[in-house]
Amino acid sequence: MTKASEIHLKNVSKNFGSVAAVDQVDLIIDAGSYCCMIGPSGCGKTTLLRMIAGHETPTAGSVLIGGKDMSAVRTGERGTALMFQNYALFPHLNLVDNVAFSLKVKKIGAAERLERGREMLDRVQLLHLADRHPSELSGGQQQRVALARALITKPQVLLLDEPLSALDEFLRLQMRVELKRLQKELGITFVHVTHTQPEAIALADKVIVMDHGVIEQAASPREIYDRPHSPYIAQFMGGQNIISGTVTSVGKEEVKLEDAEGNIFVVTNASDARKGDTLNIAIRRDKISVSSDARKGENSLVGEITNIEYQGTFVKMSIAYAPQGEFVIYLDDEEYFAEIRQVGEIVCAHWDSQLNYRMAGTKKSSGNPLE
Repeated sequence: MTKASEIHLKNVSKNFGSVAAVDQVDLIIDAGSYCCMIGPSGCGKTTLLRMIAGHETPTAGSVLIGGKDMSAVRTGERGTALMFQNYALFPHLNLVDNVAFSLKVKKIGAAERLERGREMLDRVQLLHLADRHPSELSGGQQQRVALARALITKPQVLLLDEPLSALDEFLRLQMRVELKRLQKELGITFVHVTHTQPEAIALADKVIVMDHGVIEQAASPREIYDRPHSPYIAQFMGGQNIISGTVTSVGKEEVKLEDAEGNIFVVTNASDARKGDTLNIAIRRDKISVSSDARKGENSLVGEITNIEYQGTFVKMSIAYAPQGEFVIYLDDEEYFAEIRQVGEIVCAHWDSQLNYRMAGTKKSSGNPLE
């Protein structure tokens, strides 16, 4: 894999008046990788994408693509293509002419334009609809035409700004498969902005979680999900319960902490903690069991069931937990239906101490007014 499509953001900042939309971001996106940026509205992810594309100029820092500083390089000469949330297809042109429009602007001959346009439509599996107009297509088909139009310029980097947000759930799942397939086939760098956590986890080689214009964590999907750096990341990405407690004892291999309700938890990755420290731990929701035994033990919580939601492959159960409001459990559907619970029932949630993962920080997100 060449490094022609590697992206290096070197201490990049972008201010809009007194608001720092992006604040000293330093990041390398590997060539040929699929990278997803995710965060709440106003976290700076779209501003960062637009700076890579050249539609915004950094207030400070520099954007390098393939090792070349893009500061003085025009948008159309950066080797990037940006696919917008609004597909912006030309309604009066058929699909071939829509896809090949940028080649016409570059004054490439009609025969070559037609050939390359049809090749791209074939790549996104729409060649059989080449003579149709956008109004005759479904939302998913329009999305693939827009994708083909972005790829026909043979970019080193494809930038996607929430490309699936306008699609229904069925089409969104289909297009996730298509995007991943195309990225692997083409071998170019994809940078995909999304606000949907399952989308980022399913697609990305690297997930970048942003908030308040900074990168909170950049890692593989598994690490982001299993080892969130902070309570903010754990809560935003979902799948984790957050517990805060005070260290009551420190051993050679484990630390015990107590929460405000007197519950005791064991942590094995906090050897540097001291008695009296406050620690934040995360527990995966899908690794927790439920029983009717109301006796408190280590790594357990007793509480009233406040909500039950059937999710198909699992059942989402919430129990009252005073410090956090609720404690959420994802029970295997077979386990749940073997012993059906009811809202209002008192149960005990319990889990293995190895699931207690210590995190840093207590950051909470409110977002910036600009994105």
